[in-house]
Amino acid sequence: MEFRLDLIDDKVEFFQASDLRTLELKIEQQIENNKALLLQVHQVQHQAAFNSITGKMLFSAVVHFKAKKL
Repeated sequence: MEFRLDLIDDKVEFFQASDLRTLELKIEQQIENNKALLLQVHQVQHQAAFNSITGKMLFSAVVHFKAKKL
């Protein structure tokens, strides 16, 4: 039986919330979680869209994490 550890080089995560503060908290929490995997934020993209059915804004973000250079 072979035991092998591979490092994660890239990881992309998607987040969605009804307000900016909640979106920011979700992203900050995942940044802390990914530090244990030796990942750091490489790029963040975000956008806001108005939902005419609910009458509220919808905020979303894509965060690209990359392995830290040791």
